[in-house]
Amino acid sequence: MKKLVLIIFLSAIACIGQIVSAQTKTIIRFGHFPNITHAQGVIAHALTRQGKGWFEERLGPNVEIQWFTYNAGPSAMEAIFAGSLDLTYVGQGPALNAHFKANGDEIRILAGAANAGAALVIKPDGVIKTAADFRGKKIATPQLGNTQDISCRAWLKAQGFKVTLTGGDVIVLPTANPDQLGLFQSGGVDAVWTVEPWVTRLEREAKAKVFLEDTNIITTWLAGSVKFLNAHRDLVKKIVTANKELTDWIQAHPDQAQKLLISELKEETKADFAPEAVAQAWKRIKFTTDVPPELIAKAVQDGKDAGFLKGSTDTSKLLESP
Repeated sequence: MKKLVLIIFLSAIACIGQIVSAQTKTIIRFGHFPNITHAQGVIAHALTRQGKGWFEERLGPNVEIQWFTYNAGPSAMEAIFAGSLDLTYVGQGPALNAHFKANGDEIRILAGAANAGAALVIKPDGVIKTAADFRGKKIATPQLGNTQDISCRAWLKAQGFKVTLTGGDVIVLPTANPDQLGLFQSGGVDAVWTVEPWVTRLEREAKAKVFLEDTNIITTWLAGSVKFLNAHRDLVKKIVTANKELTDWIQAHPDQAQKLLISELKEETKADFAPEAVAQAWKRIKFTTDVPPELIAKAVQDGKDAGFLKGSTDTSKLLESP
């Protein structure tokens, strides 16, 4: 009888332990876009799908990563504001816009991820030869207010064009990355300002020509909500370290990284990406966790020039090292 009671007691203790463990599990809602410039997010998502989570292995058994994909930055920032996302890889423009919109109270940049990797491409017919030839033309960008959209509008303004949200001397037409190819081929737009792998896809499948490459720019960085940072500072510190280690691994193992990325992009977009196309796109991107102050200043100025940043643009609270 005593043995039976002991067995029941130990079983009860084990069950309670399992319940407590389940109750204390931390769920991290992590975002990224299906782009090569979000390679850290895409590859980590692939490894989670395979049960070999890069972040999970470094955060411990009581942490679960849930991945969410977005077409462009404004949607990811809206998800953070809504409390449905904790961390995300995101472009500079939407993150800055969200940071200033919330008076610096809700968004923090935790690390860099990638620079460059974006370009303005045109049709091969020779109609557009100089910047002046864009007058009266249509340019597609991934989403209103995303990094490439802001870069496009700021560049057009610098060329002397008047551009509004709905028209102007040049029409900027926000179009989801997967839809840009068909629109470009059908003549719906004359040019596209987008990011890899879509730049290379336009080059290879639509014979698009690169008019200019956007190299001096923070294309992707790791952003998080202030609420999550304050509640889980130790976890965030480990995440930042894991992001650095993953970035180093990507730099050291490009072939393996590209294979994982191609597989995951197909899962997320249902589109095939040829290995040679990904290798071509890879050359345009600099994977780095650095966040140069001069590029932040340029991003702020681009946002102002494009008309998205108004009022205070104080970046003193933007970066945070947990």
